[in-house]
Amino acid sequence: MEAEPTVAYLGPVATFTHQAARKAFGDGARYVPAETIEGVFNMVKLGLAQRGVVPVENSNEGAVTSTMDLLVESSLVIVGEVILPISLMLLSRERVTAGIRTVYSHPQALAQCRKWLTNNLPGAELVGTRSTAEAAALCQAEGGAAAVAGEMAGELYNLPVLERDIGDWEENLTRFLIFSEESVPPSGSDKTSLVFSIKDRVGALYEMLKPFSENSINLTRIESRPSKKKAWDYLFFVDFDGHRDDRRVEETLAKLSDLCMFVKVLGSYPKGTVENSG
Repeated sequence: MEAEPTVAYLGPVATFTHQAARKAFGDGARYVPAETIEGVFNMVKLGLAQRGVVPVENSNEGAVTSTMDLLVESSLVIVGEVILPISLMLLSRERVTAGIRTVYSHPQALAQCRKWLTNNLPGAELVGTRSTAEAAALCQAEGGAAAVAGEMAGELYNLPVLERDIGDWEENLTRFLIFSEESVPPSGSDKTSLVFSIKDRVGALYEMLKPFSENSINLTRIESRPSKKKAWDYLFFVDFDGHRDDRRVEETLAKLSDLCMFVKVLGSYPKGTVENSG
């Protein structure tokens, strides 16, 4: 990757996506927040940033559907991933939970600590925001308010941590994708993401997956999404080990092209490892 790239990410500052971007690019990059996932894609497409970082799935809440839809439509390609442990905190200027009447956060963050909130703040109003960082910003001047966010947001907005690790699951990971206009060469430990569609007939999905088995390629994820073009018509998203330039992967992709109505490689990129969220 080029020195000191401009990196667009789903903002505002101090979101978990911001943390993921900083894990990937460190202090040598220029970071530019976008208000929406589509905004991140547009910034890279228009050349305002060389890389974009967006969330794609959470280990407990599932896929970020807007990211998946945009990957299908966009000419940009995935060039990396970051897997970030998500540690959710209750941030507030209140000194005890009894004084909290409203809890702000992104809907996914609220869902990830639903049991804790029900058991510990049963009377509080839960209000969805565009991001966990925005939730922290709203709490700065509002009495009786709290935010579910990361520690980085608390530091930025000077909000004390009232309760730590309030997530409902011991393991809570979010996967973030890095994308760009140009693909990256094999690293020796790669993953490929693709999307395909099939004709609705008996055994069709089995036929599509058979080439992976025949070439001993390990599938790491498969998920379906409505195509939004025709009722009950689906796209299948697949992640598997290997780079598109590998011989076995090339053979598999050639077979898929013959069998599928539509095939698109979303990118081949180095496998991510679980990063410390700091």
